Amino acid sequence: MNYAREVKLPVSSSEAFAWHERPGALERLIPPWESVRVLDREPGIGPGTRVKLRQRLGPLPITWLAEHREYVPPRQFRDIQLSGPFATWDHVHAFRDAGDGSVLRDDVTFQLPGGEVGRWIAGGYTQTQIDRMFRYRHETTLQDLTAHARFRGKKAMRIAITGSTGLVGSALVPFLTTGGHQVQRIVRGKPSDGECQWDPNAGTIDAASLEGVDAVVHLAGENIAGGRWTAARKQRIRDSRVLGTRLLAETLARLRQPPRVLVSASAIGFYGDRGDEQLDESSAAGSGFLVEVAQQWEQATQPAADAGIRVVNARFGVILSPLGGALKTMLPPFRLGLGGVIGSGQQYMSWIGLDDAVGALHFALMTDQLRGPVNVVAPEPLTNREFTRTLGKVLHRPTIFPVPAPLARLGLGEMADHLLLCSVRVYPRRLQEQAYAFRNPDLEGALRHLLGRPE
Repeated sequence: MNYAREVKLPVSSSEAFAWHERPGALERLIPPWESVRVLDREPGIGPGTRVKLRQRLGPLPITWLAEHREYVPPRQFRDIQLSGPFATWDHVHAFRDAGDGSVLRDDVTFQLPGGEVGRWIAGGYTQTQIDRMFRYRHETTLQDLTAHARFRGKKAMRIAITGSTGLVGSALVPFLTTGGHQVQRIVRGKPSDGECQWDPNAGTIDAASLEGVDAVVHLAGENIAGGRWTAARKQRIRDSRVLGTRLLAETLARLRQPPRVLVSASAIGFYGDRGDEQLDESSAAGSGFLVEVAQQWEQATQPAADAGIRVVNARFGVILSPLGGALKTMLPPFRLGLGGVIGSGQQYMSWIGLDDAVGALHFALMTDQLRGPVNVVAPEPLTNREFTRTLGKVLHRPTIFPVPAPLARLGLGEMADHLLLCSVRVYPRRLQEQAYAFRNPDLEGALRHLLGRPE
């Protein structure tokens, strides 16, 4: 059986080939709906280098071992399956220059287990799944290369990152490394080579290892949806953001060679419950627990700003990904046809796809005109009722089982009012003024991309 697909890229074949060679390319190309984990790998894609993956087919874990061959930069490389779910798998990645860019062509030859019987039973389904995967891979490759090409006149940076293993950090790190940047993780545990250790609770950080970094992205913080909001948990939510941010900002301010920019996470919780009021970065703060946390979180970056570091406070909306957060929680009931509106359904939800969350962080790092609060949300906030209808449409499922507000409060307590029932209609004015190009500006397109559900 055979499969082939091409995509036109806005860079030369040499640049496209180099992107595939850099650390993080495989992570960028694994669709988020696939249950795939990288177990082991050898660096690069040179002849004989191997990659071991673990994926699940239903409840069954399957190990896939692949080896790279026919390494001919910048024209092609090939990978074959040594062991895994297919009887055979042979994949050629070919690059050719075309006009002002290049073309990437993927050719796959494969055989299913069971010969003709396996082909008769699962051939059509397998072709569909392979097409879903390569549609995602090509769109991601195109969009990533386009984003990096916009700033090709700027030199690659050394970027330190906290929260690098979280939902956003896990996508940001490979995005940056495939773009040629060097990433230095700031970690709580025992550091590996090149990492920086810190302990925000103890107020300690290895400042010397941060000397000379060009930029810092600060994403660390307690998960606000990780459990009911007891007094102790609310204190941890506040402290994890405020104390860690202040420690980092003060440390960067004291460096002999401080970074040029600090992009620090914040949240649209800054605005509070505002009904259908249209909000942007010039809007005043609201009231409530999350408002207070967001205000103190952003104020904690002030020592860095006072030291002349350009500070961007990235006010994230609801980040959508099947890998974590709100969407991951919603998917099981919606796939069973048990989804429905929450409360009245009239409350506004300001969302952002994971790739655009990553793209906006990169844009903030590279765009000198951005500083202060920046709303990291899509340009089309929707009501909960509209969001519910769209997710049901993409999944081809009914959405007729509402969650009344009292039931949400019974299950989640105070957290329900702040995360599910409040209305925050936020627009990304600062990003739009600087001409950030959203990958997925509308919800249906974002969900189809994230879930591999093309029309």
